[in-house]
Amino acid sequence: MLRNSPPGDADIGTLEGRATNLRRHMLTMARGQGAGYIGQGLGIADTLAALYFHELRYDPSDVTWAERDRFLLSTGHYSIALWAALAEAGILPVNELSTYGADDSRLEMSTLDTTPGVELIGGSLGHGLGQAVGQALGLRLQKSVARVFVELSDGEMQEGSTWEAAMSASHFKLDGLVALVDCNGIQADGPVVLDMEPVADKWRAFGWDVSEIDGNDMNAIVGALMLARSQNGKPTAIILRTLPGKGVARIEASEKAHFFRVDVKEWDGIIADFEQSVGAKQ
Repeated sequence: MLRNSPPGDADIGTLEGRATNLRRHMLTMARGQGAGYIGQGLGIADTLAALYFHELRYDPSDVTWAERDRFLLSTGHYSIALWAALAEAGILPVNELSTYGADDSRLEMSTLDTTPGVELIGGSLGHGLGQAVGQALGLRLQKSVARVFVELSDGEMQEGSTWEAAMSASHFKLDGLVALVDCNGIQADGPVVLDMEPVADKWRAFGWDVSEIDGNDMNAIVGALMLARSQNGKPTAIILRTLPGKGVARIEASEKAHFFRVDVKEWDGIIADFEQSVGAKQ
């Protein structure tokens, strides 16, 4: 059965519950290795929940279905979030998540396209948008109704290839292309080095339709995705202002949320605190 031919209305509470499950999966994976790129994963969880459980058209039993919508994760080190989403969606077995980052695992700390559900090798940054443009062009030539969604980061906007691709997308009027720009303000060793602001105005100047939203507000995410369905001859960029470590107070407060490492006992405490905060909201 095909999922996610987008309905007119979204069940926000259900999607928020999915996002909580994604965060739960990520914490379990990070505990297994004692570390992971979890700050970014926790931050992007709401967007992935909205995509995989409301917006994307795909068949979990056939990840190569030709008319599927494509989701490209340009920041491959966010893989911990993608593995959580693919498991929650039924594309990967949930019990395989325990192998995250282990030798011979399919669930690497950066994505490989040999893993079911992965559309892009994402280890080297700055290439995702260009590949998304190529896929969107190819699908249009095939007269396909499938759309292409690509996540990229504010750090990647420091790469010239990103802007070459952005210029190409508007030139070719790729209105089946949606860029999800995760602006969390961090890169490997601290804050993003170059001042990228005003981000939204830059994308508009390159000929894109732009929404700028709180990337941890499910209502805002669903609304922006709905607006991106319009076929108006322009690609869409959704600027997501996300909080690294969202939902986990200790990681939210960390200055080193890019790659977070603590011992197993500390992970157990973090998970317990997370579950307590989830329970308090219910």
